[in-house]
Amino acid sequence: MKTKKIPALKVFLLILLTFGGLSAEAQDVLLSYQRSFVRANLAGKVSILEDAATDERAPEFIRALYEYALNFAVNNADMLGNDPDMITVAVEAARGLGKNGNDASVEPLWDLFTSYRDRLTRTEALKSLQLLAGENAQVIGNINRFLTEQTRLYRSSKGFEAGTELDAAVVQESIETLGALGSASSFVPLFEALNAGYPPVITKKAQEAIGSLRGNTASQLLDIIETSLPSEKLSAFRLASGRSGFSDIEQGELAEAALNAGLNAMPGGAEEETALSTLRYEAVPVLTRLQWAGASPVVIKHFYRVQADYQNGAASQQHLLEAIGCLSAMGTPEAVQSLVLQLGSLNSHVERDGEYDEAVALAVIKALGTIGDKSAFDYLLYISYLSYGEPVQTAAREALNQLRW
Repeated sequence: MKTKKIPALKVFLLILLTFGGLSAEAQDVLLSYQRSFVRANLAGKVSILEDAATDERAPEFIRALYEYALNFAVNNADMLGNDPDMITVAVEAARGLGKNGNDASVEPLWDLFTSYRDRLTRTEALKSLQLLAGENAQVIGNINRFLTEQTRLYRSSKGFEAGTELDAAVVQESIETLGALGSASSFVPLFEALNAGYPPVITKKAQEAIGSLRGNTASQLLDIIETSLPSEKLSAFRLASGRSGFSDIEQGELAEAALNAGLNAMPGGAEEETALSTLRYEAVPVLTRLQWAGASPVVIKHFYRVQADYQNGAASQQHLLEAIGCLSAMGTPEAVQSLVLQLGSLNSHVERDGEYDEAVALAVIKALGTIGDKSAFDYLLYISYLSYGEPVQTAAREALNQLRW
């Protein structure tokens, strides 16, 4: 096992700094525990740490003793890193520092993480880093790189194996740690983890961790929607839709980008084509809710795509109704024109063979009434001369009354 030893000079400086902040009495107590620690066997070392934690003077010296024990664990990892008693020493030291450490404890904890390969030591080191690392960019970067490497390994193997480098519990703990620290720099490794095909519990943790990040994740999600693979576009949009912290402008931009990507991206297969269709269908309700008129051109394009798909049996009636509702929410002259043309087509079919889709007809008529553009007048009036049923006739009369002149 290749480990990183803490240099002797670094240990000396740590001890010097520690003693510099202790009273003479606390120094004497600390030295007494350190001597006992050195003389004891591994099991005894654990008992010494446990006894020291209950000492009434512990608040004065316990951090320094845990750091001393942690340095011992790191520097002896090559020889004893697999020994159960040594692992217990390492875990006790890491856990103790999580409760009693400070900024200076962060790098030694990371050294412990990289020196050991067992699940218990690594997860305990990460739990303590959650509490202490704060905005330490170096340690956060280290955890980011670790998670990226684990995700790469998982994608190549699609499985976890006990006793190997790739451990599910450690991956999950690293994700939770990055979420707790909340650095925007963790977005990419967390998003990669989200889309790696990890077991559901880890995927959920990755999603939660991304939701905890500080900074402008909206721009990062927008970039993914515009440039990444279809499945990643969909994943990014779903992340955006699930975050309540985005402004209406951010939500609108993301939904417009999603709809545009769903229409224009080239699928590489059936699965990707499904992802792009789903991306469009999920973006439309957001644009409708926001009445994001800037997306009118792409909404119109989507409407015609869904209209064709519906006629070919490739889209549901519900999706067509939602596309019509979105045109209504846009309210632009171009959207009105698309609706008017749709109503004209419906009228022609009824005039020719008396057949029509009532739900679609009602949706178009109500959309035109809601917008109130007078250019729909002739098409709405013509309904009264055709063999539409009473629900459609009533809706047309109501829509005519809503037109603005």
